Amino acid sequence: MIISMTGFGRGEAADNGFSATVEIKSLNSRYLDITTRLPQRLQDKELILKELLQKHISRGKLNVIVHINQVDEGEPQIQVDDLKVKTYARILRQVQDAAGIKDPLSLRNVLSFGDVFITKEEDQESLAHKWSIAEKAVEDAIQNLIEMRTQEGNQLKKDLLERIENIDQNLVEVEQASDGRVEEIRSKLKERISQLMDDENLDAERLEMEVAVIADKMDITEEIVRMRAHLKFFIEAIEQPEPAGRRLNFLTQEMNRELNTIGSKANDSAIAHHIVRSKETLEQIREQVQNVE
Repeated sequence: MIISMTGFGRGEAADNGFSATVEIKSLNSRYLDITTRLPQRLQDKELILKELLQKHISRGKLNVIVHINQVDEGEPQIQVDDLKVKTYARILRQVQDAAGIKDPLSLRNVLSFGDVFITKEEDQESLAHKWSIAEKAVEDAIQNLIEMRTQEGNQLKKDLLERIENIDQNLVEVEQASDGRVEEIRSKLKERISQLMDDENLDAERLEMEVAVIADKMDITEEIVRMRAHLKFFIEAIEQPEPAGRRLNFLTQEMNRELNTIGSKANDSAIAHHIVRSKETLEQIREQVQNVE
């Protein structure tokens, strides 16, 4: 199954005066790499959030942002710290007396101290309610992300299959170009060696064995068979339900190895032309596979 690692998902949920918005951005990564940004009071939910993502996504660099908003604010959550206000006012008056300052004490002087206001702590019930809303938004964002990654994956699948077909066609051309080459090479080698050696000293049996070894080293039949097997496994991996990115990456490496061997063993300009074209296509496949989960 082909699923792209790049995508974006957004989810929203609201209940009882609170709303949650979750955005997930996904990029390519060799492994699953999750970065989260949660409200301060929900930082302890980071592990739970990552576990939710791991149930649905196996590879990719994910950036997850969770916003919680209070729709109906109701009673203000900010209160005045009476003790600190009185303490600061007393200290300021002492400073005035010591410095001989006659100006009256103003509200601005007291507010210059940033900690005269305190935020009322939320109880556990309120925090649990916020997280339940955030979870719904996360699940919604994950589904939207998967849909987008799947759509892109379908486009990747179409492109990869076309390129695999292109390589397979090049193999057909290579087979046609190499058809009968082994016998031709054996015949030319025997003829050439016979010309270089005296007939009296020629060991026909030994000559035949040496020629067979050399011709066998130039035979690319085995490599073509393995290459076709890799192409078959590649297509099967695309069609299977599990994420195929790692397996496809491995198969591209194996195919590149076989193409290199075919090119070096064939020692033929026509075959080399088809191998170069196949390697260009394979490099394009390799780049595309980097986007597959």
